[in-house]
Amino acid sequence: MVADVSSEALDALATEMGDSDRLHTVIVDLSRTGAGEELIASAVDLLGGIDVAVHAIGTNDRRPVLEFSEAEWRRVLDVNLQTAFSFGQAAGRWMTSHGQGRIVFFSSVSGLLAHANHGPYAASKGAINQMMRVMAREWASQGVTVNAIAPGYIETPLTRHHLEQGNVRESLSSLVPAGRLGTPEEVVGPVLFLASDLAAFVTGHVLYVDGGRTLV
Repeated sequence: MVADVSSEALDALATEMGDSDRLHTVIVDLSRTGAGEELIASAVDLLGGIDVAVHAIGTNDRRPVLEFSEAEWRRVLDVNLQTAFSFGQAAGRWMTSHGQGRIVFFSSVSGLLAHANHGPYAASKGAINQMMRVMAREWASQGVTVNAIAPGYIETPLTRHHLEQGNVRESLSSLVPAGRLGTPEEVVGPVLFLASDLAAFVTGHVLYVDGGRTLV
């Protein structure tokens, strides 16, 4: 099951997969109160249970901290952090009651590094890291692992417009020891690892997928 606030994104995914019978899509705004519980309940009804839950929701607003209104700041945290809590809590409630499960959150190198013009985004990702650790601590004895993937500079729809401005792409690439930006495909493997039985004894971990960005 794949859930998204955008029907266009879900339609594109269905087309990419050839309208596979294995794909179920749901339109939902997880920043709405109660949406996490509703989504997990729908997944359980449709799939018969949940083995793996991946939270990959994010937005950014690249401005100096002094330029944000309180409402603008809250919007980024609602999309990035509140949805992670709602989704993660609901998934964790079902998984702990059934004695197994894997939860993976998408964090960012911004949760560790102090990037300028990333105030609410960095705050939300740092908060996800710590929330994930507490969930991992509380649910480990009940067979549930909780981890986070922290990508570096990856070429995605979220970053494309920013990367196309001036010399941004070259400037960011120069900060990565690997000498280039990452691709979405290079994030898939680490997610599959954390979602698999190979990672049964890995929990509370932030796995950086960044070409070495956090080393410098």
